[in-house]
Amino acid sequence: MKKISKIWYVAGALIIVALATWLLSGNKKDLQIQFSKEKAQKTNIQNSVTATGTIEPVTSVTVGTQVSGIVSRLFVDYNSVVKKGQVIAELDKTNLISELNTAKANLSSAQSSLKYETENYKRYKTLFDKGLVSADEYENARLSYDKALQTVNTSKESVQKAQTNLGYATITSPIDGVVLSKAVEEGQTVAASFSTPELFTIAQNLTDMRVIADVDEADIGDVKEGERVTFTVDAYPNDTFEGEVTQVRQEATTTNNVVTYEVVISAPNNDLKLKPGLTANVTIYTAEKQGVLSVPSKALRFTPTQETVGKMKIQDVNGKNKVWTIEGNTIKAHTVQIGMSDGINTEIISGISEGSIVVTGVEEISADAGPAETQERSPFAPGPPGRNKKK
Repeated sequence: MKKISKIWYVAGALIIVALATWLLSGNKKDLQIQFSKEKAQKTNIQNSVTATGTIEPVTSVTVGTQVSGIVSRLFVDYNSVVKKGQVIAELDKTNLISELNTAKANLSSAQSSLKYETENYKRYKTLFDKGLVSADEYENARLSYDKALQTVNTSKESVQKAQTNLGYATITSPIDGVVLSKAVEEGQTVAASFSTPELFTIAQNLTDMRVIADVDEADIGDVKEGERVTFTVDAYPNDTFEGEVTQVRQEATTTNNVVTYEVVISAPNNDLKLKPGLTANVTIYTAEKQGVLSVPSKALRFTPTQETVGKMKIQDVNGKNKVWTIEGNTIKAHTVQIGMSDGINTEIISGISEGSIVVTGVEEISADAGPAETQERSPFAPGPPGRNKKK
């Protein structure tokens, strides 16, 4: 009895194994091999790096004052167009005029003293030459004359300084441009004791802007002057602006352990859409080739096996980079020399000609299933019978 039970166990196990094998292998007679193919053709291939930056004027000047005082008048406001030398503000001049008058009075007094000491020195020199006064008296007269002369020179410098400070009270624009910012109002006191107060920022030409982009250290090696750049700003999401790299700065900036380098990008702004301070999303094209023969990069990754191509013959060749074509019932390899790649397409330098049809993949299509049932799967993974499978 035990022997009969053991036979039944063995028979049941064999039936289960056979059923599992049939389910995993599928109904092979209902499957057909279908290749994915694409044509070798001329395309544009580009490599790029991305970064973010800030738009700013190419030339901007911060206008301040070198003297302290109360702002008595302002002649410009935000967005005012100014010319070089135009008066844009004035400080109260009362104290500065007083200082100038004091300096002038001191100069006048020093000049009077110099006139007296000059005549006195001449008299003592005449007497000394005749031997009527001692050398000590002569030297004292000459020393008094020298001191008076030095006092006059010092007083002249004081007058010059007072006049210059009075001129600083009238603030003019150093360049032609547009006022971007204004930091003071009339009646406000500015103090220039320790640093120069910033009153205005003037941009020279808003039609000539630039982008200062922060490029990661991993990408900076590919960035060079003259490379083409496109960028967008959130203010105009549907517009793409163009420029080029004009400078790659050598100084590194470290923020949160991330090292970046500043790259200066030209940004023509004839329509004045770009405003200072906007954030730009930048794409720098580090390599570009126009109209080169290329194939999809996945064609170079495709490698057929007898399991995936069924009854077709495989004609392989030696070579590092290969693409495959179908000739009758044979899938044939071609060694190719490749060039630049952007990840999607790869340049073909030699090995195949334009118009060649290369294989990019293979799939199994069941005879009784529609196209909608086709699905991607590993070429080595078994699929359920009666279902479309892609390898």
